[in-house]
Amino acid sequence: MKTTLEMPDPIFRRAKARAAESGIPLRQFVTQAVQEKLDRAPTAEEKPWMKHAGKLKHLKAENARVLKVIEAEFETIDHEDWK
Repeated sequence: MKTTLEMPDPIFRRAKARAAESGIPLRQFVTQAVQEKLDRAPTAEEKPWMKHAGKLKHLKAENARVLKVIEAEFETIDHEDWK
């Protein structure tokens, strides 16, 4: 498939030079670079939101308690009041 990419000039020059050093066309170099990026398992650094995952775990019990209170309150509402 053919596509057009935009990239900063300094990165383009480095990629073109590295491809030439490797003796491969820029197209092949870019394809390999993208493939390597796709094959790598994402790390916490690549997903900055992951460093906060699980930090609110201590609120799970409190959340369950609040939901029970809400459910109990809804049980006391007459269906006639919903109109």
